[in-house]
Amino acid sequence: MSASAKLPPFDAADPLGIDDLLEPEDLAVRDTVRTWAADRVLPYVADWYEQGELPGIRDLARELGSIGALGMSLTGYGCAGASAVQYGLACLELEAADSGIRSLVSVQGSLAMYAIHRFGSEEQKLEWLPRMAAGEVIGCFGLTEPDHGSDPASMRTHAKRDGDDWVLNGRKMWITNGSVAGVAVVWARTEEGIRGFVVPTDSPGFSAPEIKHKWSLRASVTSELVLDDVRLPATAVLPEVTGLRGPLSCLSHARYGIVWGAMGAARSSFEAALDYARSREQFGRPIGGFQLTQAKLADMAVELHKGILLAHHLGRRMDAGRLRPEQVSFGKLNNVREAIEICRTARTILGANGISLEYPVMRHATNLESVLTYEGTVEMHQLVLGKALTGLDAFR
Repeated sequence: MSASAKLPPFDAADPLGIDDLLEPEDLAVRDTVRTWAADRVLPYVADWYEQGELPGIRDLARELGSIGALGMSLTGYGCAGASAVQYGLACLELEAADSGIRSLVSVQGSLAMYAIHRFGSEEQKLEWLPRMAAGEVIGCFGLTEPDHGSDPASMRTHAKRDGDDWVLNGRKMWITNGSVAGVAVVWARTEEGIRGFVVPTDSPGFSAPEIKHKWSLRASVTSELVLDDVRLPATAVLPEVTGLRGPLSCLSHARYGIVWGAMGAARSSFEAALDYARSREQFGRPIGGFQLTQAKLADMAVELHKGILLAHHLGRRMDAGRLRPEQVSFGKLNNVREAIEICRTARTILGANGISLEYPVMRHATNLESVLTYEGTVEMHQLVLGKALTGLDAFR
């Protein structure tokens, strides 16, 4: 660039110029999801969170289907076939509204639909995926159990053959979308190893009591799955996978969305703090003019946009077919941890107002406490990276 070339102005919303890395199609996806969230979520989500419910979830699912947000990185069967980066941008915008909305989309597309798309029979795909992509059927993913979260290999849910049928018994816990789902992908122990089953939720013996009294992800449906002698035909089993490789590959796909989504919650909190710092006056001037506040804002901006760059890099690797599970762990570990710190720092800038639902900061902070734990705790991702770095397995 010549010395006389004019530099673009500094953009506080995009200080590194990351938008220059995006194609017009990427920006169109981002803007579509951002507009939808601004219209359908942001005006209401504080009340939903305070009430501890997500009213109209089926209508929201159909609307998300209409904009192509459900199973959007999958191809065929009514899915959008979007790039990994476009899916990530959608997750960022959804979680900037609320983690519960991003969780609805992640569980639908990256767990339930992804499992059927990758491991299901053609008949299973044709039966479920078009309706799930349209939001006509909501899905859930049953892996975690009351006594087995980070150790799914020890799951107690089991399936036994009975003639040509399978009979499932067990419990799953902390299942997003559970009580509103029309189909559940349930993982169970069998004589031949862990298998996945496509379970219509109107099957006799299946129930999904909703979990109440949550202080995180309150604008989200969370349930227990109860399977008491649920009888399924032989065609219910996912035919293309046996063992933990099946559910773990689904989790890796969903964790990738969290890498982006956590930065949405962080961005929302940072923007709230920045706006507040510009207008809130103490000692005769805006608090944004004080050195300590500027130091906080600078550090928050650095970690926020480093995290977005990391998410973008992982997205490009996924699009190129080169993204490893360890790299997803790298992203999830860093971005969720930094997002929580950004939210906590934003709360200090807002002072007492930071705990009010008039601002999004405390809602994002409490939501991220769940995001920090689910789909791999901090400790699990540290051990994944530790094993990759040393070649030594410290899990057991």
